[in-house]
Amino acid sequence: MLKGTRPGIINRIQPISIHGQMSLDIFWVDPEDPEGEIRHARVGAEGVPRNLEPGDRVTMHYLMGMVTEITK
Repeated sequence: MLKGTRPGIINRIQPISIHGQMSLDIFWVDPEDPEGEIRHARVGAEGVPRNLEPGDRVTMHYLMGMVTEITK
């Protein structure tokens, strides 16, 4: 996907620090995927709602095939 959005359901959130910069590894599933494949996105903490929890329904924002932001 070049640019756009896709629905998702958060499965797991794992904080990660890379050279002191906080990011989050987000594991999620596409509710429209009949196989329920778990997908992964690494997003900067500034691009994720502070109260994000597993089970939340979200919108994944894409740019050049990468998730750049997650909104509720």
